[in-house]
Amino acid sequence: MAENKDGIRYPSIDQLTLKTHSKYKLVVGAAKRAKELEAGEKPLITDARSKKSLGIALEEIIEDKIKIVDISGDDDSLSK
Repeated sequence: MAENKDGIRYPSIDQLTLKTHSKYKLVVGAAKRAKELEAGEKPLITDARSKKSLGIALEEIIEDKIKIVDISGDDDSLSK
């Protein structure tokens, strides 16, 4: 079956939670990365399907360009 890579369906929440093991960490990490993108940082992927910063952040996570790490037990940070 062909993988659908458009809109909110890509990447799927099931795929993304396999990367973070927590929806909360996923939301916090993706939001932080989206803010970085909106502040002017360049995307780490060249073929993003999404035009919005949050969608690009999620695509970076699913493509292992961004890894969400828990560095203190309370704070989620991004590792590029």
